[in-house]
Amino acid sequence: MVYILLAPGFEEAEALVPVDLLRRANIETATVSITGEPVPGSHNVTVTADVTLEDVDLSKADMVVLPGGGPGYKNLGADPRVERLVKEAAEKGLWVAAICAAPTLLGKWGLLTGKDAVCYPGMEEGLTGAKAQMDRGFVVDGKIITGRAAGSAFDFGLALVEALAGKAEADKVRNGIYY
Repeated sequence: MVYILLAPGFEEAEALVPVDLLRRANIETATVSITGEPVPGSHNVTVTADVTLEDVDLSKADMVVLPGGGPGYKNLGADPRVERLVKEAAEKGLWVAAICAAPTLLGKWGLLTGKDAVCYPGMEEGLTGAKAQMDRGFVVDGKIITGRAAGSAFDFGLALVEALAGKAEADKVRNGIYY
């Protein structure tokens, strides 16, 4: 199971493109509202999430994903339940992924120390402990996947598929969408 956390102001492409690609690969994926209600995105696309944060069961999880977006990543970072969940996922050896501004949360929470990572250009100082790789659309280092921005959503999403289902499946999805 992949849990993609949604907070008000999330970047729609960074959340929904990965959801689409993961589901095309038949990877069970759930969008998660941290507010318990429909979640408005940063461009006024409101999503009714599959589950709420209280429904997340890390014993059934393979990955937790944090999209960025204007106030979205700040809203994720302001919720102590999100920090606890992400840290617990990392401690359990699950995949943790974040894109755009959200990798700065991983840095703040001490999950990027010694790792290569990327984030939204200009926010590199928030990649605390990481080696910024700003020339790349996404970076995989151990069980951490980071992505640059909305323009990297397809590459980031395909990296999630590859991490969970292998390169052949990621290539199958890539070819199926003519990317």
